[in-house]
Amino acid sequence: MTAVLHARAPAKVNLCLFVGTPREDGLHPLVSVVQALSLADELTLEPAERDEVVCPGVEGPNLAGRALRLFREHTGWDGPPQRLTIDKRIPVAAGMGGGSSDAAATLRLLAHAAGVPLPAELGPRLGADVPSLIRPGRVLMTGAGEHVERLPDPDPLGVLVLPADAELSTPDVYREADRLGLTRPHAALEDVDTSEIHNDLQDAARSLCPAIDAALDTARLAGADHAMVSGSGPTVVGLFLGADGPARARKAIAAWPRAFAAEPVGEGWAAVTAG
Repeated sequence: MTAVLHARAPAKVNLCLFVGTPREDGLHPLVSVVQALSLADELTLEPAERDEVVCPGVEGPNLAGRALRLFREHTGWDGPPQRLTIDKRIPVAAGMGGGSSDAAATLRLLAHAAGVPLPAELGPRLGADVPSLIRPGRVLMTGAGEHVERLPDPDPLGVLVLPADAELSTPDVYREADRLGLTRPHAALEDVDTSEIHNDLQDAARSLCPAIDAALDTARLAGADHAMVSGSGPTVVGLFLGADGPARARKAIAAWPRAFAAEPVGEGWAAVTAG
């Protein structure tokens, strides 16, 4: 395959996120409804002199590069070297799954290039959020992220995305949640209501990044039906429900510098295209 390939890597929002105390392996069991959004990175895969990932503005190791190496090891694909270019749109270290979605989109691109089935089993080896973004849409995520069940498409929903100037390390937020006693006994995870808009990590993120509180207030003042921290934060999202929700979210972006308005998307939206 010599064609230049493109794919979008959508951000995600955890509409609910319930977190258990650490398992014996140190990972936290989760129950979460994950929704992919129209805010997305743009990825391009093309032949090159060597395998490389180019992501302007983002320093350090990239999970997409690990996905490329793992794909070759797992499938034995010996196709020509590839350059993966990532145009970042999703805020970095923001709780919106940008790096995980890039890795998931990389697997989609490579499977297309190699002409093999998409190796979804690689998702858990790349991180807790990756399996939920292999085939983007609305999913129920359980275990430590490795179990994914597709859910019906959502009712109309507008999402106001309020990025923060700060970054938060996901492991730091989980440690803070443990310290504050915010995580739940494992048995309690069996009884959570996944229709509830809730985030067990929100107060841990607020503890580490007090500026989150101003963003939550801004989302509420902008008319959001719900305001919450996205994943491990520090990004805040305002959720606008109902048929007019997307229009209300777009109108509300004036309330915050660098705000985005987004809507739910499904698997076809992130399909691989050539050219």
